[in-house]
Amino acid sequence: MELRHLRYFIAVAEELHFGRAAEQLGISQPPLSQQIQALEEEIGARLLERTNRRVELTEAGRRFLDEARQVLAQVDKAVQLARRAHRGELGSLKVGFTSSAPFTSTIPRSIHAFRQAYPDVHLELTEGSSAETVKALLEDSLQVGVIRPLSLPETLEAVELFREPLVAVLRADHPLAEGSEDGIAVGALAEEPFVFFPRTFGTGLYDQLLALAREAGYTPRIAQEASEAMTIIGLVSAGLGVSVLPASFRRMRVDGVVYRTLLDPGATTAVWLVRRRDERSPLAHAFIELVTREAAAILERRPQVAGATPAG
Repeated sequence: MELRHLRYFIAVAEELHFGRAAEQLGISQPPLSQQIQALEEEIGARLLERTNRRVELTEAGRRFLDEARQVLAQVDKAVQLARRAHRGELGSLKVGFTSSAPFTSTIPRSIHAFRQAYPDVHLELTEGSSAETVKALLEDSLQVGVIRPLSLPETLEAVELFREPLVAVLRADHPLAEGSEDGIAVGALAEEPFVFFPRTFGTGLYDQLLALAREAGYTPRIAQEASEAMTIIGLVSAGLGVSVLPASFRRMRVDGVVYRTLLDPGATTAVWLVRRRDERSPLAHAFIELVTREAAAILERRPQVAGATPAG
């Protein structure tokens, strides 16, 4: 028994006329009659009563018709599911992101756009440092990563979504806070204790802070370490030192803390979308394409901030 036998039978059962059914199917009547006979022999039951004047379903035919329709509907559903999975519209996608990513307006909006475009895709989101996200990609436990820049192995590739300025994080009553609303040079922080991420945490910002300070002629004195940006901001508020963070953290309003844009050349940080070069998942490719496009559109709609560049 083949699927075409079911389609032939359903056409005859609905038309109750071999001629009209054959026309609907695009075949001649004799082969259609032969196929129906072959189907009845396969089943071992008469499905249709035929006379010169009319065709009627037998009891066996009526019951078989209901089941045949369900079989073909299930086959059509399977075909559609396979096609949607091939297009990246179904399944599960594992995405890792650095803790600062949700504080940028671009990332949440982009993820929301993906959820709207692919409502049947389950997004499994995992937070971690940039280094942890890269490690998970290499171990194949993530398909896409959203990270801050850091050195990548050859097996991974990155797309830059956008750039944003770096800001100095100061207590509101700090002497450097007054009169620096237009920005501050990183050299002004040379004598200050820093509150910052541990180097081993792998945020991608540690080496950048060292490079900026080196350009200004000093090595930052890190007096207190913390693994979470919100903890760093809280410790700055408590007077334990100053810090440098991406400008998106300005969204976090903490009493007693102000943010000042760093004026030094290169005092910007990017957000990257990273995947394995051999990634074959249609979902991963669809996610990257949509998020990259959405990020570029968002940047085009808003005024450009100093140091910002569109996704590329």
